[in-house]
Amino acid sequence: MKPQRLPSPPYNPGVRDLVEGKRAWSHPLAEDEIERGFLGWHENGYLPHRDEPGLIQFVTFRLVDAFPGELRSEWETLLKIEDDQKRRIKLEAYLDKGRGACQLRRREVAEIVESALLFRHGVQYDLRAWVIMPNHVHLLFRVQAVPMCQLMDAWKGYTAKQANKLLGRKGRFWQEGYWDTYMRDSQHESKARRYVESNPTKAKLAAFPRDWPWSSARFRDAYERLCLPAR
Repeated sequence: MKPQRLPSPPYNPGVRDLVEGKRAWSHPLAEDEIERGFLGWHENGYLPHRDEPGLIQFVTFRLVDAFPGELRSEWETLLKIEDDQKRRIKLEAYLDKGRGACQLRRREVAEIVESALLFRHGVQYDLRAWVIMPNHVHLLFRVQAVPMCQLMDAWKGYTAKQANKLLGRKGRFWQEGYWDTYMRDSQHESKARRYVESNPTKAKLAAFPRDWPWSSARFRDAYERLCLPAR
């Protein structure tokens, strides 16, 4: 059986013009940044993306069965929402229902994912917040020397291999692709961080954010600073 693929949002014919306009007012990438694989403003046919050094990115990626084929009637209409932001809000709310096998609910699997996220923190990127939910992951981080697309490929590739080995399974573990939004300013980042760390309480999985065992909330001090243990 072929791995299930979540259909993409409707093709957006205006996204190319939108990206061209954004490229016109944004600073061009340096030659060495292009050589390292940064894409700057780009599109995939329906959504604009921005991948540059120094940007703080809010990313969501999910398990391959987070939108089960047998429950297509529950989520298919959400893909038809034309407004990008509204569509993403509705789709993320659906993720919180915890459909699918929810392999990330298993402690050993969640530990694999969190360890991978922390592995090169402070070297290749700067983690700002994260949460590992039963069937998806939210991540907030500052891009440094390595392009976001390369980081995502590395995280998803490694964790899929290790999780499949642990679970004794084969095939695709993560849904193809990811959702990303760069933070415009500190206020935007603070709002995203609150969203990430409060996700378990919003989904009624924990009474307080710091009670969830796979979230950056448990590493916050009294001043809301992220204090990660030495590795």
